[in-house]
Amino acid sequence: MPRKAALGVAIAALLALVAILLWWRAAPPADPMAAAVMADPGALIHAHSPSEGDANAPVVIVEFFDPACGTCRQFYPEVKKLMAQNPGRIRLVMRYAPFHQGSDKVVAALAAAHRQGRFWPALEGLFEGQDDWASNHVAKIDLAWKYLEGRGLNLEHLAFDMTAPEVQKAIAQDLADANTLGVSQTPEYFVNGRPLPSFGLEQLQKLVADEVARTR
Repeated sequence: MPRKAALGVAIAALLALVAILLWWRAAPPADPMAAAVMADPGALIHAHSPSEGDANAPVVIVEFFDPACGTCRQFYPEVKKLMAQNPGRIRLVMRYAPFHQGSDKVVAALAAAHRQGRFWPALEGLFEGQDDWASNHVAKIDLAWKYLEGRGLNLEHLAFDMTAPEVQKAIAQDLADANTLGVSQTPEYFVNGRPLPSFGLEQLQKLVADEVARTR
């Protein structure tokens, strides 16, 4: 996606979230993570954040993820299923949270793939091969590399872009925002700025359903 278009999408999604949070402010949240979102809604989305779905979707899911996280892999198709069940109503925004040892390099590869407009195929390839390149909570980029092949990527450019200042800045920003919001494990979800009341797939499905119903 061209950078200007990506910036426009990010701004649209952020404005939608700000509007929702202004409505939500009438009842200040007791949850520390929810309070952090209220204090700094800009920590949820940035122009560099990969996203998928209608730019004007009334429901925005922000996910902090680690490609080496097994639960992130398990939840990914479930989130895509929620989007398919609610066409045009959900937008998914991904934020980098490389908490596993070595996953910072894998995240850099994903951020570099995003510069080529191939973030989603790269992510799906890495999830498919996760058992091979991520074990015992350690990610190994040399083993992950082959799962980026055949994904429409220029791998030579990707290797070069992994160390680009813009890529490193994006990852550092996401980690800083994770810290601001109190994100300490992955996956962590925010649905229209609201964190899960407790972690679990059913909790995520319910929160998404509630927001979809509320915004109809």
